[in-house]
Amino acid sequence: MKKVKVLCAVLVAGFVLAGCSSGDDKIDSVQESISTENTETVFYFIRHGKTMFNTTDQVQGWSDTPLTNAGIQGAKDLAVGLKNVPFTLAYSSDLGRAVSTANYILEEGDREGLELQTSAGLREWNYGGYEGRDNSEMWAPIFEAQGLKFDDEWSQYAELTEKLSDEDIANEIAKNDPTQTAETYDEIVKRSKEAMDEIIAASKEAGGGNVLIVAHGSEIPTILEFLVPSTYKGESIGNCSVTTLHMKDGQMMIDTIGDTSYLEAGEKANK
Repeated sequence: MKKVKVLCAVLVAGFVLAGCSSGDDKIDSVQESISTENTETVFYFIRHGKTMFNTTDQVQGWSDTPLTNAGIQGAKDLAVGLKNVPFTLAYSSDLGRAVSTANYILEEGDREGLELQTSAGLREWNYGGYEGRDNSEMWAPIFEAQGLKFDDEWSQYAELTEKLSDEDIANEIAKNDPTQTAETYDEIVKRSKEAMDEIIAASKEAGGGNVLIVAHGSEIPTILEFLVPSTYKGESIGNCSVTTLHMKDGQMMIDTIGDTSYLEAGEKANK
């Protein structure tokens, strides 16, 4: 489990998030207002359980495949691990794999009256014409352009992320996509910010508390980057992992990235 303690200041005038655009200021940084009252919100970002395309090593963005048996069990284990965490609000991407995972989580613990809200803005990146194809078709050209080699073990992925940011990678995918339908980084960030603006506003109205957000392996780092810039360093966001971010007194702080302790606790309890 990776722990990170980094603060992102918030501009008090107008209550606009600071540093929430991409590094070169190409993306507007207007955000929903954040209260500076002494309330605390903890966002629990969950990656969905393992799916068929995760298993067969196929590109899965807006295309959707169901949770495998292992993915269902992982979601159930995670649900048990989280059952004592009281959530005030619950959100997920509108893709089936995220909704299914969220519903398993909401079946455990005291969740009476807690309704799941879905958002297209929380979807995984749209990979356009690469959707459903072997990962190698999309990734090999990107690796090779950096003098690296793509393999099934993703053994040189860390080296790739040292050379390219998520913004670079998303834009390379969009550029290489023969159908020209893959999202650019700006497009991904725009709809992701709109979704988070709504969630932040709702959490403020609810008076803080814990907020469940079930999303995806590339989408979660994208959100972290514009909420707390330069703190995500390519850490693994595994299936059913938990990434937590605090918002208090107008500041944001990442606590954990890719935490599997809740999953492991649930696995132990379910044995």
